[in-house]
Amino acid sequence: MDIDGVDDDLHILDPELLQLPGLSPSPLKPTSLIADDLFSQWLSLPETATLVKSLIDDAKSGTPTNKSKNLPSVFLSSSTPPLSPRSSSGSPRFSRQRTSPPSLHSPLRSLKEPKRQLIPQFYYQHGRPPAKELKEQCLSMVDQVFSNYIDGLHVDEFKSITKQVCKLPSFLSPALFRKIDPNCTDIVTRDAFIKYWIDGNMLTMDTASQIYNILRQQGCSYLRQADFKPVLDELLATHPGLEFLRTISEFQERYAETVIYRIFYYINRSGTGCLTLRELRRGNLIAAMQQLDEEDDINKIIRYFSYEHFYVIYCKFWELDGDHDCFIDKDNLIKYGNNALTYRIVDRIFSQIPRKFTSKVEGKMSYEDFVYFILAEEDKSSEPSLEYWFKCVDLDGNGVITSNEMQFFFEEQLHRMECITQEAVLFSDILCQIIDMIGPEKENCITLQDLKGSKLSANVFNILFNLNKFMAFETRDPFLIRQVSLAYQWSFYSTQEGKK
Repeated sequence: MDIDGVDDDLHILDPELLQLPGLSPSPLKPTSLIADDLFSQWLSLPETATLVKSLIDDAKSGTPTNKSKNLPSVFLSSSTPPLSPRSSSGSPRFSRQRTSPPSLHSPLRSLKEPKRQLIPQFYYQHGRPPAKELKEQCLSMVDQVFSNYIDGLHVDEFKSITKQVCKLPSFLSPALFRKIDPNCTDIVTRDAFIKYWIDGNMLTMDTASQIYNILRQQGCSYLRQADFKPVLDELLATHPGLEFLRTISEFQERYAETVIYRIFYYINRSGTGCLTLRELRRGNLIAAMQQLDEEDDINKIIRYFSYEHFYVIYCKFWELDGDHDCFIDKDNLIKYGNNALTYRIVDRIFSQIPRKFTSKVEGKMSYEDFVYFILAEEDKSSEPSLEYWFKCVDLDGNGVITSNEMQFFFEEQLHRMECITQEAVLFSDILCQIIDMIGPEKENCITLQDLKGSKLSANVFNILFNLNKFMAFETRDPFLIRQVSLAYQWSFYSTQEGKK
């Protein structure tokens, strides 16, 4: 490089050119000689001499100075020239700033942490503990009862606890007593009752859960038929409406069996013979049991416990069981209702399609099986009955009843009508009548839900395989039947829409 040429050009440099803010530091650092020449040139300026003299005078007098406005902008910046935005990542200045460790104090920590909300316990494996007031109230009643029985209560004295403290039907008293006294000491003390009923959280359970826990066996999650036996024994021994049976042990046993079969027929919808707590809650057994304590006439308790209902069921069975071996075969059942049923429907029953027989004898129906049959036959409007007969008529088990399946059963019915000189009815007319009564979603088949939505579903099955009831139905006013059907369907679907 020609240094002399550079020296000759320095005198023509304008000092204002040094005030360019965007000036890159690269042209200022090619050599130290250029910087020295520029500094000498600046010192030779008249303005510089005046500025320097002013600064010296202010320093001697101790006066604060603010003469920076008179300096060129290149000297007003920091000792390091401004960095180019494009080269900031690779510049030495950027590297020096990054060498210091970052702050470990997170700005999120400066925020006040919210208080943790304590969620109250909402699940209790053994039931919700009783509230303090409820517990004290129960303890007061317990103390009042046990005040006259310091040593404890015997089973015949325990009934007051069952009714007054536990608010349960009195005939559950023996079962509750045995639950508290598993070692069969024949006495329940105050502490033992408090431990089971209050400390065991039985006090806060609903009535269905209380009865369920009292009756079920240890370790079982369901109720069996045998679990209801102590309840029926106490009912037979204490209810005034069954006093006449106390000297007839055979009929006592049959009555208890019939009541239990009826309970499981209506409530055990799964048909497994294992009654769950959910099924017990959904049924109406609890209300019927509570009514037993208030009504002396057992026949007014139509649900499950009516003696008259038992009498009719057992007498029907006894009539059909010609050899009185407590079993019924096909030939016996075909005589039911003065030969009202067709052979085809009886064959379906004995094929155990609607329900497996409990009888261990091949081709025989036990008393329990007969109870299920007669309940389904005499009340075809109930859901268990509709399910029972739907399985019978649904020959292929595909969940729908087709016109061919209905015709299969009606053919025998038509033949029987001709044999008794009744006017024959074409199946096409019968099919139209059935479709009109049920109003199915699809006209070519009927589902179980279609039957449950119609009040006249029972008549469909009577038309197909019960001649006596079919003839009785035909003599009724068809206009009235139509009106009842439409009214029921409107009520049913309105209810379904309300549930949605």
